[in-house]
Amino acid sequence: MKLGVNIDHIATLRNARGGVEPNLVEAAKIILKEDILALTMHLREDRRHIKDKDLYDVKSLGAKINLEMAATTEIQKIALDIIPYSVCIVPERRQEVTTEGGLDVYSQKEYLKEFIKPLKEKGILVSMFIDPDIKQVEASRYIGANYIEMHTGSFSIAFEKGDFKHELDKLKSAALHAQKLDLKVNAGHGLNYENVYLMKEISGISELNIGHSIISRSIFVGISQAVKEMLELID
Repeated sequence: MKLGVNIDHIATLRNARGGVEPNLVEAAKIILKEDILALTMHLREDRRHIKDKDLYDVKSLGAKINLEMAATTEIQKIALDIIPYSVCIVPERRQEVTTEGGLDVYSQKEYLKEFIKPLKEKGILVSMFIDPDIKQVEASRYIGANYIEMHTGSFSIAFEKGDFKHELDKLKSAALHAQKLDLKVNAGHGLNYENVYLMKEISGISELNIGHSIISRSIFVGISQAVKEMLELID
């Protein structure tokens, strides 16, 4: 498994004061020294953390960017301009604190099939952020996605309660089904230093995208060490 580090919450902290600290680009430079696959950045429609300029600044470092985005024309245009390594299409609601669930690909599969075509034509890998549901996996295959990213939020909540087997089994089943359909599999949301080891039980995961727990840990040990510790756990 490879690690993608989500740096949204560095921007969240910066935006809390409206200044330039902590500097997102300097943080990105430190993280990129570690053996990670990509930097994940979610350009929300309301720009609550990552700003447009952040994307261009980080891209100028030569970084692989995994751009999380809603399926809107506005954000699509930006993606087609910066050409990230990959995009992950996510649901987005203005009132949510963080992404609360997977995208319903099935109910909008014809729209999404057309939406991702220009992205793929530019050589951008396309992932669908979905709950571990077979119907959503099959819809992701139908529209032509390269990857699914399984939403691990329900698993993470169940882990905290000490009864997570059912949620872990759903992740295992969805991952297996996706691979049978020639979809690659990523996972993320709510994963931390206590529960991430269980992702090793899911066959074939390519990448874990983790942000909040790494940025939280970095307050105590520094961002470089926080990334190193997560890499050790998923190695």
